[in-house]
Amino acid sequence: MLAASPTALPLALLCLVLTLAPSSTDARATPHPAAAPGVPINIMRRANVQRSLEDLGSWAQRNKQNTEAKYGMKSNKGKRANGMNLLTNFEFDSTYFGSVAVGTPPTPFDVILDTGSSDLWLASGTGSDSRATKDITLFEPTSSSSFTDLGKEFQIQYGSGSAQGVLGSDQVQFAGFQIGQTFGLVNQTTQSLLTAPMSGLMGLAFQSIAASGATPFWQSLVETSGALDSPLFAFQLTRFTNDSSAQKTEPGGTFTLGAVNNSLFTGDIDYQDIPNGAPGYWIQELSAMKVNGQSISLPSGSAAWAAIDTGTTGVGCPSDVLASIFAAVPNSAPGTGQFEGYYTFPCSTSVSLTVTWGSSSNAWTISPDDFILQEIDTQGTCVGAFFEVDSSGTTAPAFIFGDTFLKNVYSVYRASPASVGFATLSSTAINANGVDAAAPSATIGTGVTSVTPSTSGSSGTSGNSNTNGAQHGIQMSGAVLFSLLVGAACVLL
Repeated sequence: MLAASPTALPLALLCLVLTLAPSSTDARATPHPAAAPGVPINIMRRANVQRSLEDLGSWAQRNKQNTEAKYGMKSNKGKRANGMNLLTNFEFDSTYFGSVAVGTPPTPFDVILDTGSSDLWLASGTGSDSRATKDITLFEPTSSSSFTDLGKEFQIQYGSGSAQGVLGSDQVQFAGFQIGQTFGLVNQTTQSLLTAPMSGLMGLAFQSIAASGATPFWQSLVETSGALDSPLFAFQLTRFTNDSSAQKTEPGGTFTLGAVNNSLFTGDIDYQDIPNGAPGYWIQELSAMKVNGQSISLPSGSAAWAAIDTGTTGVGCPSDVLASIFAAVPNSAPGTGQFEGYYTFPCSTSVSLTVTWGSSSNAWTISPDDFILQEIDTQGTCVGAFFEVDSSGTTAPAFIFGDTFLKNVYSVYRASPASVGFATLSSTAINANGVDAAAPSATIGTGVTSVTPSTSGSSGTSGNSNTNGAQHGIQMSGAVLFSLLVGAACVLL
């Protein structure tokens, strides 16, 4: 006999009892009193739980995906389609870095995010010179079960130094995605190339200029159908150069992959196509420049091409253009000694500079605070952030526009059609400038989408993700488990 009323049983136990209970026609059943007809079963409605919009959206997507998986249905929404990585501002806007995780199990590394090059490389413990820079995290091949030694040498030259080592392949996680990636294991670098805590560099330009020949991480995802919502990535960079209380590391802004972050800009994104025949940098044609209201004479065509480069602090330009810029700055003079190739001027001078790209009518302003690289003496002398470069005899563009410019805009790098876009920073982005806070720390999470690239030299397997800060996209919610349990109960019933 059933001693308790059905109304007192938990729902799941009741389902089991009802399923296993013998029928009334079974002669072998133990005799028991018949249940009174119409006995009600109390059903409790779960209290309405208030969730954030992000949590609710995450739950809704998971609920949909779990149902599709349960019935063997295909879903084109089952993978993360965009993600983000919070940046660190290092030494008062000198460098901006994010985090990647490499290997199995994954280990996090801080890397410079550089739109002016195309290779990923990490300082490694494979050579006697690998610890030339102290206190940085080294990649140890023997610590990863998924590492492959490719048996090839690697060498790359930058304006600030060089790095060399060997090539390997391993699982690399960044901004919520994971792929198999070829990268450099560097055991020798120019002494000034790396500074702790940075362990290496992630190039974000095109494969055609990769010293390793490998397809860059972002490009592999772009060329893999369905991996990203949009074939682009974007940067918002913070400003601390004018903050006297700034620490060595501060929040650096946001890198977004596969989408733009609408909260960080206003109005439209002004895209200008990369000129035909340009090398594999993110190239824009500089069409106009004004300094303190005076128009600066510029070259035309390919002589006016500029690389948009997050890995460069200032702005490089030909010597004649540099001279014209500072001719419009009162009491400026060519730098000497260590500041040769720069100009100095009184720090009290406020310099207004605007630039226009391609056929656009938009003139983008560089803040007077960003025009100053740093104060160099107690007499109030500053050195400007614009400096001389000579690209003759190389495939490099004549101009290099780095963070001095990019802190003033929301910048978007789109693969198809190949173009660079700029937009006006929102109040949310501007209000992040100079806000002293703890820099984001590298973390390794579980919200990763593993992608098998369609491009050569890359492959993907599942694993964990290095998620530096919050990410857009699908996240696991506690509501998912509740949804699955309720769904199971409903099937039994």
